[in-house]
Amino acid sequence: MVDVTAKPESAREAVARVVLRMKRSTLAAIKAGQLAKGDVLGVARTAGVLAAKRTPDLIPLCHPLRITGVEVAFRLNEKASTLGIEARVRTVDKTGVEMEALTAAAVAGLTVYDMVKAVDKGVVLTDLCLLEKSGGKSGVWRRRRR
Repeated sequence: MVDVTAKPESAREAVARVVLRMKRSTLAAIKAGQLAKGDVLGVARTAGVLAAKRTPDLIPLCHPLRITGVEVAFRLNEKASTLGIEARVRTVDKTGVEMEALTAAAVAGLTVYDMVKAVDKGVVLTDLCLLEKSGGKSGVWRRRRR
């Protein structure tokens, strides 16, 4: 684990995304709330928040951080038959929250898969990535959008 003792605390934020490709009927069932396991997006949102908070328990060299905010948002694209999930995590601490944002997005996506696998085992989670981060010595970084 990297020693961050001498680093100053600063406001930090990170945003990560994952995209799920699925059958059109699966996306429609998510949107309509017609899946046996219940409210897919609500459960996935909660799972993402919990995952961000538990990241140091999952990733061996992550520092436990005082997370001050987690938001998980969804973008349904009916034309492409995809569900985009973005996780935004904030803290005031000595190191960044990139891993927390990535973990939140990934676990939210895995939760969606778990909830829809009975009707669509072919769902693919793709393009898990950091979109942006701010704070700390390195300042702001943003992924170039395609």
